[in-house]
Amino acid sequence: MKIKPFRGIRPPKALVKEVASRPYDVLNSEEARKEAEGNEKSLYRIIKPEIDFPVGKDEHDADVYEKAAENLKKFRDNGWLVQDDKELYYVYAQTMNGKTQYGLVVGAYVEDYMNGKIKKHELTRRDKEEDRMKHVKVTDANMEPVFFAYPDHGELNEIVDRIRTGQPEYDFVSVDGVGHHLWLIEKVEDIRRITEIFDSMPAMYIADGHHRSAAAALVGAEKAKNNPHHRGDEEYNYFMAVCFPDSQLTIIDYNRVVKDLNGLTPDEFIKKLEKNFVVEFAGSEIPKPQHLHQFSIYLDGRSFIVTAKPGAYDDNDPIGQLDVTITSNLILDEILGIKDLRSDKRIDFVGGIRGLGELKKRVDRGEMALAIALYPVSMKQLMDIADTGNIMPPKTTWFEPKLRSGLVIHQLQ
Repeated sequence: MKIKPFRGIRPPKALVKEVASRPYDVLNSEEARKEAEGNEKSLYRIIKPEIDFPVGKDEHDADVYEKAAENLKKFRDNGWLVQDDKELYYVYAQTMNGKTQYGLVVGAYVEDYMNGKIKKHELTRRDKEEDRMKHVKVTDANMEPVFFAYPDHGELNEIVDRIRTGQPEYDFVSVDGVGHHLWLIEKVEDIRRITEIFDSMPAMYIADGHHRSAAAALVGAEKAKNNPHHRGDEEYNYFMAVCFPDSQLTIIDYNRVVKDLNGLTPDEFIKKLEKNFVVEFAGSEIPKPQHLHQFSIYLDGRSFIVTAKPGAYDDNDPIGQLDVTITSNLILDEILGIKDLRSDKRIDFVGGIRGLGELKKRVDRGEMALAIALYPVSMKQLMDIADTGNIMPPKTTWFEPKLRSGLVIHQLQ
């Protein structure tokens, strides 16, 4: 894997809490408008610049993208974002629920994405790629990092452990209770050795940020194509990523709620489930699934523990063994007639960070008829699927905590 250090653009220490934000794709325009209210330094004014227009403004209008570039220039002119004097790597750590994970902020190589050494596990949508490509082009920057995983490496862990004993550049807790800590990696020998270690890795894996990865790589490839004097060492040949050892990452559940039972009564639905599942009544509260191929079902004020019967799935198939595949094929498709998880309006998805109570609430208030709680995918499953060139079904993985945007920005020129 080819990586490089870069001259990050960052907020001064005193401003980091004001500037830093959640990623652009975890909240809508109105939520961003509310979070940025009264704060002219919020990064939302660059990554979601529609908030500087009247309510209802289409975020895909050309003048909205231009506003992102205008606001980035304003942030730099005002000293709210300042570029480092030299090329660095950075250690970025996050603390949530007493657990801290330590990642390296690096410039990832566009060509490694294009040739598949940076491995994907999700399909991307062209419209979302186009949106992020326009944003990268107009700002000429990777405003937000992508989230990569790499196979645990003892020497890298030792380097990070040593660096994090020093004074962090940033150390704060965001409004959602997550701690964010950033250290600069300035020693030439550390930078050289980190580059060498990554160079020996066969692959990295996109954990979160498939659309941002695709957009950044495609812009870099386009710049290379359009540059008659392209050498291969230009900054646009790289895009910003935070890379974590796989052993430190946790994938949490990504659950489903469905609007109707496809004409069935609750008891008829349960009866149909018994063809491929062992169904056990579990009371009125939704229990947490305890292992692979076990699910929790909630409908009509009742919960059930549902376990797939042997033969209902193929544990030798990296996709077929996934619980999202089992539920998609044997419940959503076969019983409820939901064929396409990406487009069917009868289904919605709820990240496990919201808790099982959110599923119960949405059914109890009549908004949904059914909730399905899943056991989370493991990092091993994700990496096995990526290694075999397979793609997971939609809405399979949910990583927490989310990376904070605005701690470091990568300029393409």
